[in-house]
Amino acid sequence: MSGKQPTQAIWTPANVVTVIRICLVPVFVVALLSPWPEWFGLAHLIDHQAKSLLAAIVFIIISCTDWVDGYLARSRQEVTDFGKFMDPLADKILVAAALLALIELQVLPSWPVLIILAREFIVSGVRMMAASKGVVIAASWYGKVKTVLQIVAIVLFLLKDTVYAPHTPTPLQDPFYVCSWLVMIAALFFTVLSMVDYLSKAWPLIVFASTKEEAFAAGGLAPLEEQAALLAKEVVHLSVENGCTISTAESLTGGMISTFLTSVPGSSAVVLGGVVSYALSVKEELLDVDGDLLAREGAVDGQVAREMARGAAARTGSDVAVAVTGIAGPGGAEPGKPVGCVFIGYWCRGEEGSHQELFTGTREEVRLKTTVKALEVLKGLVANG
Repeated sequence: MSGKQPTQAIWTPANVVTVIRICLVPVFVVALLSPWPEWFGLAHLIDHQAKSLLAAIVFIIISCTDWVDGYLARSRQEVTDFGKFMDPLADKILVAAALLALIELQVLPSWPVLIILAREFIVSGVRMMAASKGVVIAASWYGKVKTVLQIVAIVLFLLKDTVYAPHTPTPLQDPFYVCSWLVMIAALFFTVLSMVDYLSKAWPLIVFASTKEEAFAAGGLAPLEEQAALLAKEVVHLSVENGCTISTAESLTGGMISTFLTSVPGSSAVVLGGVVSYALSVKEELLDVDGDLLAREGAVDGQVAREMARGAAARTGSDVAVAVTGIAGPGGAEPGKPVGCVFIGYWCRGEEGSHQELFTGTREEVRLKTTVKALEVLKGLVANG
């Protein structure tokens, strides 16, 4: 297996650019709000309009560094946890500083700023809650459009008083004024839309997370189920982070592995599908398991598990697949294959294998233990991309 792994270094070129962007925010604020022309004896050369123009240029330069650090991180394969935290934080600091400065200059009323900042607080809070549970909620294109429109709107409002249209007795007759507000309204629309989209993706986590934790604390949720749920979140998180798609082929678990995986918000980005192949005919026809092998060894076999995983990957086009077949009980034992005998097979970008497990307990416990073990195998496969 090969793939892009997050580096543990902090001072990568991308992160240096991010830190510089944050450090330049006070420069922008000073350039826009302070009487620096008087400090340097330039008041006769630089007026309010010139200050706004210079501040707009500084703001555009700082905004462009966001593209630079993203390009450096991806091209150099230096994605770091520090960068993941600081990059969006730098954007929020810059936008918030610019909006508050525009309020200070009485160029922009406070209500658009309250909408934008409220959205950022709400989304950041949900993102922190999701991250604490190992869940990654994929960002949509709404958020990217929102960011671009906010930056453009801020630049237009910075320049609004530096551009004068002839013969405009009222602001509504000034094309630049009207254009500035149209872009700001569009930015506010996508600000709210992106928040609604984000909350809709996180809603299952928001609604069911506390209920699930309370049930577990009260003994209403089995430890095995909790372990499987946590592993599923880790598998989805690692798959999203490393760009792996996954699929499953299940016999004795009857879709239980897929159920835990698809219960994780954001799993649709990486879980392509699964096949519940309970019957021998389904294993042969849908997963291309060799019919002679099934006739000779039966369903409970290591080679069968490997071919099930290979077939699931081929059917779905996934990078990684896991398959399980075994005897959950209480009956069904065979010579050399007692109740609880399980084979877990895997396929990972051309590499495949299987191993045998022997679980004890009730039928449901064997199925849950198989699910937990299969998710552990999946976690190991996707960890390195």
